[in-house]
Amino acid sequence: MSKYRVQNPATGEILETFEAATDAQIEAALDAADTVYKEWRERSVQERAAVVKRVAELFAERREELARLIALEMGKSIAESLDEVDFATQIIDYYAVHGPSFITDAEIPSTIPGKAIVEHLPIGTLLGVMPWNFPYYQVARFAAPNLVLGNTILLKHADICARSALTIQEIMEEAGVPVGGYQNVFASHGQIATMIADPRVQGVSLTGSERAGAIIGAQAGEHLKKCVLELGGIDPMVVLDAADVAAVAKEAWDFRVYNAGQVCNSNKRLIVMDDIYDEFVAELVRLAEGLRPGDQLNLGEGEYVPLSSRAAAETVDAQVRGAVAEGARVLAGGVLAEGPSAHYAPTVLVDVPRDSASYAEEIFGPVATVYRVSSDAEALELANDCALGLGGSVFSADEARAARVASRLEVGMAHVNIIAAESAEIPFGGVKRSGFGREMGPIGIGEFANKRLYFVAK
Repeated sequence: MSKYRVQNPATGEILETFEAATDAQIEAALDAADTVYKEWRERSVQERAAVVKRVAELFAERREELARLIALEMGKSIAESLDEVDFATQIIDYYAVHGPSFITDAEIPSTIPGKAIVEHLPIGTLLGVMPWNFPYYQVARFAAPNLVLGNTILLKHADICARSALTIQEIMEEAGVPVGGYQNVFASHGQIATMIADPRVQGVSLTGSERAGAIIGAQAGEHLKKCVLELGGIDPMVVLDAADVAAVAKEAWDFRVYNAGQVCNSNKRLIVMDDIYDEFVAELVRLAEGLRPGDQLNLGEGEYVPLSSRAAAETVDAQVRGAVAEGARVLAGGVLAEGPSAHYAPTVLVDVPRDSASYAEEIFGPVATVYRVSSDAEALELANDCALGLGGSVFSADEARAARVASRLEVGMAHVNIIAAESAEIPFGGVKRSGFGREMGPIGIGEFANKRLYFVAK
């Protein structure tokens, strides 16, 4: 039986199942994508952008329907689901409006008599392998710029996002993307490898775990395919001082439990200066206490949503229990719901030993892990003591002080007095084991472009 399904994580009920793709269907998808590419690339960039603009309009028109789909599939509240639809719409519209200017031919100075031009051309069909935590946003930031550029897309989505994945394809085709130009594929791991190996696929983008990134990266490298990998993070939020400690603690808490903590660039390590640590932690505990499991489709005050699946909730619970066994303490939350529900109580975790296995783990759930430090140097050393390097932030009433620390963070995205600056025009990506490549912003459209030199001699 296919693993692709719609399963309400609040109840465990499977509402809909979908047939996995056959090898023949994968071959047909590859052939269609390649055939359409040869036509799509010949259209003017303005025509392609107009189609992508219509995709954004349809996202906006179907906003509430789209939000409800992902709330049911992976447990996001309706309010947060609407936020995601809006953000995806913004990204798609951004590339429809600005994408053509980003890939305009650019003349560069040359000592050789003649004219040297750098062109931005499409390269072919791309494979996207996307996760469940942001079913629309992840697709938008990959597909929108590449469709404007002239590439075609095969999209393998997470197995619990089947209905929303099909709906994205439906919207793409209604907007005018030629049938075959954007295809959802209910593929297996073996079929993913087959697609990467196929010469009709010229690149692959993955958002997922380190393990998945290593596998996909190896397959892409074996076949000399360009890849972009976004592999999560254990992002530090360094709090050096604060005029209002409770307010900064609330900002930290709200971001950490957003989407039930299932955010790649969430502030997973809160590094707080000794003189404000106790007050900061006390506010986190106050915010965590008294919360109740709720229905993501009708969330009430003081309620929290489930994680994406029972397995995800059990993984977080096991990680927290493991940390406690190694010496950490749970000050609030830390309760796994009984039965098939995927609810896990938002948690405040302290005193994780730096020599423990738990210290190096990414907890992909609503767990605020707090560390005490006594100097800027100690805070920076702790922040950089991590194999991952997606994003990070530094907070201080003294902006120059915060900037000095933030400038030395070993991350792809460093922030001062904001946890994460996120907008369509802001590039996203990491360093170290958080992967490589960038999405969004003016540089995101160039990752899968042929930056061809075109030289005319005099």
